[in-house]
Amino acid sequence: MQFDAALAAQDTFRRAEAEIGSDWDTAVELEDTFSGNAGSTARKAYEDLLAIGQRYPLAHSFQAFCIFITWQQVTEETVAHHFQTGLRLCEIFLASPDGKHPDDFEQITELYGSFRDGLGLAEEDEIQVEFRKDTPKGGD
Repeated sequence: MQFDAALAAQDTFRRAEAEIGSDWDTAVELEDTFSGNAGSTARKAYEDLLAIGQRYPLAHSFQAFCIFITWQQVTEETVAHHFQTGLRLCEIFLASPDGKHPDDFEQITELYGSFRDGLGLAEEDEIQVEFRKDTPKGGD
């Protein structure tokens, strides 16, 4: 990746204050817990942050923050569930560039590829391409 997901998370989190209103103080506490801990404590804070994100689907900076912390969670705990969560969040975010910070859009596009790679989806696509090349066409 051409950027640091932890730094991107900090940037997007600062921009998200106005987007989530009354949940901001809770989000700050959860982010402090997530950033300052590991293991089950960090995982619980991460899940609670994602729950806040679900309540604010149009909070673009907070949505980007959730994607960046999902990548951090992947590096902490490399399991398919986190890759799948990241992939889903990216797909929702990337569905429309309207109202989104251009840097976020570019970085999340890059992360989308990383989440796909982590699930082995990019490899599948290459295999499918080769299969189509090798499949006899009418008249072959």
